[in-house]
Amino acid sequence: MPSLLLYWVTFFAYSALAIYFWRAQVAGSGEEVNRSMVGHLALLPLVLHAYLLYGNLFGGGGLSLGLVSALSLILWLTMLVYWVARFFYPIGSLQALVLPLAAVGALLPALFPAAHPLSGNTSFALDAHIMASMLAYSLFTIAVLHAGLMSFVEKRLHHASLPAVLQGLPPLLTMEILLFRIIGVGFVLLTLTLASGMVFAEQIFGRPLQFNHKILFGFISWGVFGGLLLGHYYKGWRGRTAVRWTMSGFAFLLLAYLGSKFVLEVLLHR
Repeated sequence: MPSLLLYWVTFFAYSALAIYFWRAQVAGSGEEVNRSMVGHLALLPLVLHAYLLYGNLFGGGGLSLGLVSALSLILWLTMLVYWVARFFYPIGSLQALVLPLAAVGALLPALFPAAHPLSGNTSFALDAHIMASMLAYSLFTIAVLHAGLMSFVEKRLHHASLPAVLQGLPPLLTMEILLFRIIGVGFVLLTLTLASGMVFAEQIFGRPLQFNHKILFGFISWGVFGGLLLGHYYKGWRGRTAVRWTMSGFAFLLLAYLGSKFVLEVLLHR
């Protein structure tokens, strides 16, 4: 397990950048900061956070992917996606929103450590299957948050009452392009997850594939996101239609995975 000091170093590194970005955003120079050396400095807490995640996920001799670690992974991946996207899109204001969340996400596993590893004797196939599924869930979480932000901004623009920190957001068309790219990558990972679960079920889980609610909702979500991508590329679906489909697909994913995880870990303490 990584040392507690490293968790706090990562937390304060994220937090310092968050304060700097927020002040710049309110002052109207958020994008200048995003493009400057300060924007590059976000790579430091990202690397530290990745190291902490690796120690939490694999440091106990087996894969340990509890609810807190999953949330930390989602927030790290969100920060990574926006840090990479900054080279192509003007998203300084998005960085300002994500940095405080990433700071909290880096610290959570230290405050609420996982009680038990997922398995003390996992195979490479199982680890790869679980990590692919978590990356898919993480990307779709980013997508639904991104879609929610787009919907909020669109409504506020009609009333001319956008908060100062959001006034420097990139154009909605730019945010929409990024949304569909995130969904596209997430859809590929979700397809690999479902396919590997069906083809290698016995090797991964030690038993033949069993039809249950997770598989049902997983395939429904896959169909929703697949339909959204087809509708976008062939019929030009966008705007509110894209937001509704994104949130619907994510709701089914939530029922498939995080709903079960919450019941097992929080309510049943298993």
